[in-house]
Amino acid sequence: MTLKIAFIGFGEAARAFTDSLSTKEGVEITGAYDVKTDGEIRSAAAEREIRFCPDSAEAMEGADWIISAVTANQSLEAAKTAAPALRPNQVFIDINSVSPGRKRETATLIEAQDGSYLDMAVMAPVHPRGHSTPVLIAGACASDLAPELDALGFRQEQVGDTPGAATAIKMVRSLFVKGLEALTVEAALAATASGCYDRVIGSLAASYPGLGWPDIISYNLERTLKHGARRAAEMRESAQTLDALGLTGGLADRIADVQDAMGALPREAPAEGGLQDALRELLELRHAADGFSTKG
Repeated sequence: MTLKIAFIGFGEAARAFTDSLSTKEGVEITGAYDVKTDGEIRSAAAEREIRFCPDSAEAMEGADWIISAVTANQSLEAAKTAAPALRPNQVFIDINSVSPGRKRETATLIEAQDGSYLDMAVMAPVHPRGHSTPVLIAGACASDLAPELDALGFRQEQVGDTPGAATAIKMVRSLFVKGLEALTVEAALAATASGCYDRVIGSLAASYPGLGWPDIISYNLERTLKHGARRAAEMRESAQTLDALGLTGGLADRIADVQDAMGALPREAPAEGGLQDALRELLELRHAADGFSTKG
């Protein structure tokens, strides 16, 4: 019996899942929808021989599972658009990096249409493992779906039967991971701007040798430049998570500001001339974007 899967959102995560799931016997990717209809999105679907649909309702038609893989700030809107087209017993798998509250709200929409809702948190980069990347799952249908997920090669761990239980783990962990990225980048840029790069990085390397200085700077620069916009949206959700816990959501908001600033720069990787040359170039780009001048 063929398992038919559709995607709402066809960005990096959806494509990675598509590439690996398509190799599984008995799996058919029946369609995809994305609010972005530019050539890059359409080409990605065409290359994989996936039907790109004009709306989510058409993409979902006939599917057993619908995997929602949109940007964090669009997750609820995507569910609102999809919910009226759901048929009973369709499974809505929400892999979006959003707050527990957002996932509970989404689950209510889906379950009101007699659909099944699964909170799935992707806990590592989706490349190169695709759907075999470690995930956490939660929701009323988690126990029933777990054997099928296992059979398909998902590396899943069930963490609860309430939507939001899986994403809570990711949101708190992401505060540290994306925060470390932002802290590393901002400290390196500040050290460059202050003319004390060698002393600062030398001191950090002596105090925290396990982080692997200065390679960690290059790595985190690359991550923020390439994925800053998406990480910023995730951090806004992390901020809501912390606020709901009575903690400091503003911390995640400021992390999001750094991720946003880096992701908006017109480049994807550090310059080839060396790390310090790259930092000086990025500092100039940040200053230009912010309209900042060091001249008195």
